[in-house]
Amino acid sequence: MINKSLSILTALSFLGVSTVFAQQIGSTPEQIKAYTANWKGDRFADGRPNVPDLVLERLQNCTLEQIWGYLNNKGYRNQVEKNWVILKPGETMTGRVVTAQFMPTRPDLDSLVRKTGKAEGRSQRGGINIWPIDILTKGDIYVADGFGKIKDGTLIGSSLGNAIYGKTGKGVIFYGSVRDMQELKDTKGFNAWVKGHDPSYIKDMTPTSINAPIRIGEVSVLPGDVVFANEYGVVFIPSHLVEGLVSASEMTALRDEFERYLLQQSKYPSGEIHGDWKDNIKTEFRAWVAKYPKKLAITQKDIDAYLAKEGK
Repeated sequence: MINKSLSILTALSFLGVSTVFAQQIGSTPEQIKAYTANWKGDRFADGRPNVPDLVLERLQNCTLEQIWGYLNNKGYRNQVEKNWVILKPGETMTGRVVTAQFMPTRPDLDSLVRKTGKAEGRSQRGGINIWPIDILTKGDIYVADGFGKIKDGTLIGSSLGNAIYGKTGKGVIFYGSVRDMQELKDTKGFNAWVKGHDPSYIKDMTPTSINAPIRIGEVSVLPGDVVFANEYGVVFIPSHLVEGLVSASEMTALRDEFERYLLQQSKYPSGEIHGDWKDNIKTEFRAWVAKYPKKLAITQKDIDAYLAKEGK
């Protein structure tokens, strides 16, 4: 019986070792689909959810608090990371996540990664830190876990920054550092949220995964998540929640604006405005929306559904 148990353990151990060596640096489309199984829309060839550009554009009008509130109500309580060094404060960046994880180099691990990368057809010219950049496409945001390394942890400089912008039209979010901040700041359209910057070159860092789950501070990030980043923080949004979040945030923003309009008029007690609306306020809201000077993304059907729930 003991020998049989040992045989089973030996077989399982061998299977475990075989699984490790069968792993890739880059996740397969099947793996990414499994990570993002709740997404029901179109996908890219690599398996990541193809959240529509229009939704990403609408997301730029949201606030960090609106997004946090929506995700928190859905059970996603650990999606916001703050305290960044921002290349160009005051701008908002949204896009689809491509992830990369870097770890401190050790010779045996680095050798295996290089061998695996070569077998996967990854570039053998230049540093292996370019591997995540090679797969970027339009609308992507390169998100990397650089384990907070600042000196010798500079994942990109101005040349790679321009290469990233040329591929994506976006920027980067690094739990690590960059170099050439002055030159990067001159790259129009490019932005970066990093933990620091340093004049040193990258040293003793090995990319161990591309498009796999990573940790950015207190947040677990999946390939295909959507990023919202501004001067107040960075939030990583599960792809299947983005469209609903945007619609809810637009409705919240519209309601907030209408409430400020009523409060300035001193027409109703504050409690009636901030609390559940009565029918007379709902009627005023409909009339106010009908004369709204800007084109709204939300529809009359969305407004009717929202007001029908109000007070219930």
